[in-house]
Amino acid sequence: MGMNIYGQRICFIGAHPDDIELGCGALIANINGKADILCVTLSDNQKNPALKNLVAEHRSSMQVLGVPPEKDILEAFETRRFPQMRQEILEFLYRLNRDFKPDIVFTHTRSDIHQDHVQTTEEVLRAFRGTTVLGFDALRSSYGFFPHFLVEVSEQDAERKIEALSKYSTYHERYYFEPQVLRATMIRQGALAERAYAEGFEMLRVVSAFNVC
Repeated sequence: MGMNIYGQRICFIGAHPDDIELGCGALIANINGKADILCVTLSDNQKNPALKNLVAEHRSSMQVLGVPPEKDILEAFETRRFPQMRQEILEFLYRLNRDFKPDIVFTHTRSDIHQDHVQTTEEVLRAFRGTTVLGFDALRSSYGFFPHFLVEVSEQDAERKIEALSKYSTYHERYYFEPQVLRATMIRQGALAERAYAEGFEMLRVVSAFNVC
């Protein structure tokens, strides 16, 4: 028998549109309706004219996963300048913690080398002390990621993740948006757990109580 994880309020924090869906899309589809989900993207990427459709694509993607606009926060921290905006990001996350009080937070793995992803993880760990924090993999910018925390998802959850990411027309030529790559990743993580499909995470901080019944 596997371990059951309980959390009423679950917060997903990514640096850019698409990060959360790439790392956690099937899990979000799986727990939607079972928990209070809040998705927070720190940069809307709107300073880049080539990405002008990204916000609408992100909203469509989240809707496929069942996340309504009021639970899908898009901030405007400037992409590739997160290290310089570290304090402002930290203060935003402090407020988020105070207002939402999540039981579990998902953010970028420490194996990620993108400067915005790295800074996001650092500030999440500072802002959400005393809270379980798990790291997801955005694939393209991660090196050495190995999931030590595996969450079973269904084939339907996997298909919803693939459908959600298909809404990103801006990125349709990127290899890590290809359905076969997305499905293969979930099958591989499922194989590690001896399940058909899973999403895998890094344990950045786990806060728990051990109860013997």
